Amino acid sequence: MNYYHQYRIHKQDSNDQKKRVAVYCRVSTDKDDQINSFESQQKYFRQWIECQPDWELYEVFADEGISGTNTKKRKAFNRMIQCAQNGDFDLIITKEISRFARNTLDSIYYTRYLKEHGVGVIFVNDNINTLDSDSELRLAIMSSIAQEESRKTSERVKWGQKRRMEQGVVFGRSMLGYDVREGKMYINEQGAKIVRLIFHKFVYENKGTHIIARELQEAGIRPMRVKKWSSTVILRILRNEKYCGDLVQKKTYTPDFLSHEKKYNYGQEDFVIIRDHHESIISHEIFDKANHILDTRCLSQKRMTKYSRRHLFSGKIKCGRCGSSYVARFKPRKDGSVYKAWRCLEAVQNGRPHSNTSGIQAGCDNQIFHNEDAIQILYLTFRSLKFNQEKMKKNLILMIEKAMDEDVPMQKKSEKQKEDILRKIRIAIEEILCGLKYEDEFYRQILDKIIINDAQNIQIQFLFFPFQWIYSLKEE
Repeated sequence: MNYYHQYRIHKQDSNDQKKRVAVYCRVSTDKDDQINSFESQQKYFRQWIECQPDWELYEVFADEGISGTNTKKRKAFNRMIQCAQNGDFDLIITKEISRFARNTLDSIYYTRYLKEHGVGVIFVNDNINTLDSDSELRLAIMSSIAQEESRKTSERVKWGQKRRMEQGVVFGRSMLGYDVREGKMYINEQGAKIVRLIFHKFVYENKGTHIIARELQEAGIRPMRVKKWSSTVILRILRNEKYCGDLVQKKTYTPDFLSHEKKYNYGQEDFVIIRDHHESIISHEIFDKANHILDTRCLSQKRMTKYSRRHLFSGKIKCGRCGSSYVARFKPRKDGSVYKAWRCLEAVQNGRPHSNTSGIQAGCDNQIFHNEDAIQILYLTFRSLKFNQEKMKKNLILMIEKAMDEDVPMQKKSEKQKEDILRKIRIAIEEILCGLKYEDEFYRQILDKIIINDAQNIQIQFLFFPFQWIYSLKEE
């Protein structure tokens, strides 16, 4: 029985109102021949509906150049489902299951959902009408076949792409310094000048990525595809092997052909690597120097991060001029130890005070605050207090215990862990009161903030005392 007869039978049991019919069309690529097929689908269904006396066309929902394995990006499809939910039409017709969805679960889910809202779906080529009693079984079988075909197609495409990659065909878009046309890379001299400038500043002028990004932004040089230069953008350029003429492909891969979600390739699939693939913008020597510097700094930063996690002043040192927080800056000494100081974040990101290209004031030149000075000032401040030591110790412990009880991360710790922390705090208080310097949980609990106005005006505020102390740093 074909659909014409079938729907005349359904019509006999209904009133005289015409069925409102929606059409869904999709082509999976945007090639010219597929677009022609796309237009043909729409024309065919329009003519078919016009030939049915008891049907009227509601709307043609159409997605061009979109894969059918996932419905998230199909705007027309999702809008159609919403209209069906609102009761805007009674029936959907589409060419075949593979045009509707190549995911078995999606096919069953959406046809069930539509049926619950009184909307049937006719798959013309597959001879399935979801209003029939045996439609779901046939739909599951045909959807599984469509899904398997999609998987095989995905595997064939991936295999073909890898073979072409091995032949040197570039899969990707143009980038700063290179235009990609028909799978080949051509130097764009305007962008190449910027790339050479970045490597020169980093390798020979010993400038960091933050400073380079700021200088490029202030010089009015525009980045590619992003609004402004940043440390991350500079790092990507310094790490990109294409600039020295090499080509590494398959840096990302798609583990699931249904979701099409790309993931970074950490060895799950083989890379395709071709040395001296195209004309280079910078030499291998400069590229290797830049990446050696990055690797060295990366290792140092890991050590510094580990060290900084133990620190107690993070977020508690404020700039009295611009209001930014002070951030830790590290420098290795010749003996291998780490030298630590604090600097205004605005100064770190934007340098000294100046007007940027938009005329907005940026930057800060406030005092660098040495870590040793922070410890010494806290020690002197606490020692300057006049109090009954025993009473003070008791009150401090009570206040710290209360603060710990209200602290969410602390609440997750076991009683043994909490007691161990309190034990260390008691020892710290004893040592401080006895004249010893100590950098531990004690300072974290008692310090409110340190405000750096300048070298002659450093304010200290404690949480549990309604006083303020002001210090001046001695000029060397």
